[in-house]
Amino acid sequence: MIIAVDGPAASGKGTISKALAKHYHLPHLDTGLLYRAVAHTVQRLELDPTREADAVAACDFDELTLADPALRDDEIGKLASVVSAHPLVRAALLQRQKRFANQEGGAVLDGRDIGTVIAPAADAKLFVRATPTIRARRRHAELQARGAPTTFDQVLADIRARDQRDSSRSTAPLVPAPDAALLDTSFLSIEASVEKAIALVEARRHKS
Repeated sequence: MIIAVDGPAASGKGTISKALAKHYHLPHLDTGLLYRAVAHTVQRLELDPTREADAVAACDFDELTLADPALRDDEIGKLASVVSAHPLVRAALLQRQKRFANQEGGAVLDGRDIGTVIAPAADAKLFVRATPTIRARRRHAELQARGAPTTFDQVLADIRARDQRDSSRSTAPLVPAPDAALLDTSFLSIEASVEKAIALVEARRHKS
């Protein structure tokens, strides 16, 4: 079984995807880490993230990079949103994601184009969302817990800017797949969000 989970930053899709993977005993891939790895490599090599050629050159990163805690830094997240807008970067990472999705037994993948591009034939598709303000509160609390110096207004502006980049890019924009089940986590606890996600997957499984 392949489960595709898409949604904007801080919507809860990562937490939900991990919970689904655990519930169904499936491997999980946070595809955003691939773009963060590219961003981290761009930064490390002092390349220009706005230049497609530089970003593509950074796609040949070491697999060990995916385990680097620095990939979770907010600055890397911002750069990842920039490099992910390049069509050739998305093309370079496409097959890696497709192989993971199509492995024997299935998988859970989360990102921004899983249900539309990476696994359009997924057995279940979820589009997880929440209001920009609530997502900014979540991200701000997360950054504060890490001791990162930032304000709520800065985080909200970043969330909105990333939404704009992700939804307006020419290649694989952030949009719900036509057959995706919508899950709004704005006013749901983590437990309630996971419970709802499992129910949506089960409904899709029984429907098919």
